[in-house]
Amino acid sequence: MPVVVFAAPILSENAARMIAAIAGLPEVRTGVISQAPLEDLPPPVRAQVSHWRVVDVLDVAQLKEAVRQLGARVGSVDRLVAAYEQLQVPIAEVREQRGIAGLPAEAARNFRDKARMKSLLRDAGLPCARHRLAASPEQAAHAARELGFPIVVKPPAGAGAQATTKVDDVHALRSAVESASSNAERPVLLEEYMSGHEHSFETVSIDGRAVWHSLTHYYPSPLEVLRNPWIQWSLLLPREVEEPQYDDIRNAAFRALQVLGMGTGLTHMEWFRRPDGTIAISEVAARPPGAQIMTVISRAHDFDAVAAWARLMVFDEFAAPPRRYAVGAAYLRGQGSGRVTAVHGLDQVERELGSLVVDFKLPTPGQAPTGSYEGEGFVILRHPETAVVQRALQRLVSLVRVELS
Repeated sequence: MPVVVFAAPILSENAARMIAAIAGLPEVRTGVISQAPLEDLPPPVRAQVSHWRVVDVLDVAQLKEAVRQLGARVGSVDRLVAAYEQLQVPIAEVREQRGIAGLPAEAARNFRDKARMKSLLRDAGLPCARHRLAASPEQAAHAARELGFPIVVKPPAGAGAQATTKVDDVHALRSAVESASSNAERPVLLEEYMSGHEHSFETVSIDGRAVWHSLTHYYPSPLEVLRNPWIQWSLLLPREVEEPQYDDIRNAAFRALQVLGMGTGLTHMEWFRRPDGTIAISEVAARPPGAQIMTVISRAHDFDAVAAWARLMVFDEFAAPPRRYAVGAAYLRGQGSGRVTAVHGLDQVERELGSLVVDFKLPTPGQAPTGSYEGEGFVILRHPETAVVQRALQRLVSLVRVELS
């Protein structure tokens, strides 16, 4: 009977969904390592797992001891998994120390360190953003002369556009680098700013071979959304993903995963289609996508993508039914400052688009804004025709306004 341990800093709704999927596999014993108490899980899930609490889930020594303690309770650990970006290297190191199967630490670092990743991709001849590391404002200014403005400033091991800034001149660059407290031990990553249309590309790999893929279109890029608080972000998963128009990114994505050392798992890539039609890879994460993309994939195929991910990570198996729908997600962002006081336009959405809605989570009065591009809620739409979903997304974000005060 396999013993599977899932690690997460907090036991969020998303984490609980993944833990439940693992625990629901046949004849699997499930352990959980977290900084949060077991009581944060819903009672039905709580009853299915063995839990070990740590002070810092990112600390390798604490992770290793937690795995040992759980192993003593439920049996020798066969798999150690996580969906949290910052945990990918720590759990890989513990896997190697404990002899647990999974992505090696060297490969995990290739995915986690975005400067290292881009160097590997460029050396392999794959298209990606030009970049430099800078440990001081002076080094950043020198890099800017090579890369040209605008420039994106980010941590080398960031996630979800965290601490990511677009700068347009030397003064803004100096301020961004100084705010990041960069030094020789903590340099910042400078990238050329890529214009064009941003997308994601999700891939399931088994033993280093891509066996399934999907992709989305972003409207607009998350960085532009963060720079403009009035924009409500959306993404579209088209029904057509095998079309020739995607041959270039499909080939580049599969090759990139080989270069970075992907074994078995689900990866999330962000990439651009430039105005001239060429592509450029932004970065790749060795984990499931966030931003409700797993739900979007589930609705497109009429299956449970999280349950399929759990089976992939435990049994090295993956199967998805044919894609029947295009699916889109609109993220509802608060306008103004303060807390949510009202949500306008929902009645009109119900009248015009209600038949397309398959999932939603609406902002509630008194809710504090997240400050992220995902906003305070979301609505997911579905239809067999991609163009119908695309038009509906545009209409939805034009109708709904989340008021903060």
